[in-house]
Amino acid sequence: MIEWTRDQRELRAALPPLGERLGEGLRERDRAGEFPYEQWKLVREADLLRLPFEERWGGLGQDLLTTMYVLEGLGQSCRDGGLSFSVTTHMVSTGVPLQRFGSEALKERFLPSVCSGELIGAHAITEPESGSDMLSLRTSARVEGDELVLNGSKAFVTNGPVAGLYVVYVSTGPQGSPFGLTAVLVERDRPGLSVGRPMEKMGLRTSPLCELFFDDCRVPLSNVIGRVGAGFLVFDHVMKWEVLCSFAVNVGEMQHRVDRVVEHTRTRRQFGQHIGAYQSVARRVVDMRIATDTARRALYDAALKVAADEEATAEVATAKLLASEGNLSTAIAAVQTFGGYGYMAEYGLEQDVRNALAGTIYSGTTDIQRGRIATAMGLQTGHAPHDH
Repeated sequence: MIEWTRDQRELRAALPPLGERLGEGLRERDRAGEFPYEQWKLVREADLLRLPFEERWGGLGQDLLTTMYVLEGLGQSCRDGGLSFSVTTHMVSTGVPLQRFGSEALKERFLPSVCSGELIGAHAITEPESGSDMLSLRTSARVEGDELVLNGSKAFVTNGPVAGLYVVYVSTGPQGSPFGLTAVLVERDRPGLSVGRPMEKMGLRTSPLCELFFDDCRVPLSNVIGRVGAGFLVFDHVMKWEVLCSFAVNVGEMQHRVDRVVEHTRTRRQFGQHIGAYQSVARRVVDMRIATDTARRALYDAALKVAADEEATAEVATAKLLASEGNLSTAIAAVQTFGGYGYMAEYGLEQDVRNALAGTIYSGTTDIQRGRIATAMGLQTGHAPHDH
């Protein structure tokens, strides 16, 4: 078990008082699919977005595990799962690759605004014809002088409608080759980039997504993250951080759900006794706790290996699988325990189910995670696909 320091605990302790304000007006925003700009300002003021970035760029200089620990606290205190998802997408999918692989000039130009949240970030991987198979990207970029010229489209871009900066993965070489991909920063106001309208979806509705369209969009070669052809390396690093941070938030949500259900079973009476006295109910709540504890342990165990630059593909896949499926199962269990009240929108539990279902799809579906684990076990000869 990890022993958290006083400084780490203080960082996390700053979040609970903020939680109620982050959830204000959530039902209405969720129903309308509106991005919570006022709550984003609160997140910025709390310096949450600065966590994993170096102090010279305006960050707090925290490591991966501390960032996860604080984000778990966000999940436990904030009921707006869409806002939390937008926070991790911005931080991990835009800021992390820029800090790890970007040139000094690129970092100096963009990282301060990313750290402060003044500039909202997004990343664009998935395409209409390419979801899990990122080696088959059709959005291409050709080199012309000191520019890249982008053509194609991207789908399901989280934060897309509100972002000012996009990390776009494009094909710059032979299709199917890991050396044929490039990650490039594209500003929203670049000529040739069109941002589609927000797309209506099942859950995480306050975290908007859209399509992006590139029509001879010219971007300086200096905007490339890393180098041309190194996009797969950038993507692999980002995906590890994305899984670990996004699902640390989910573990916090699961813990809150367990605590809420335990309190309900102690106070709700049926047939003359508290419902927690019924064995079937008690077992359901115990399963919720086991799922939460197991997911948490798997995430931090995987993070320790990632932080040590050790091979962790199977561990990250296992953690993602346990956390995503555990989040969904505990959300359904909470609805069942609350009965008719759990089915009502005002209790927020049906929203939890809708939000949790997304976790079994993004960052690699559950089937893909099982494929990666099987490959690591030597059960498959083919390579497990990657996904966002």
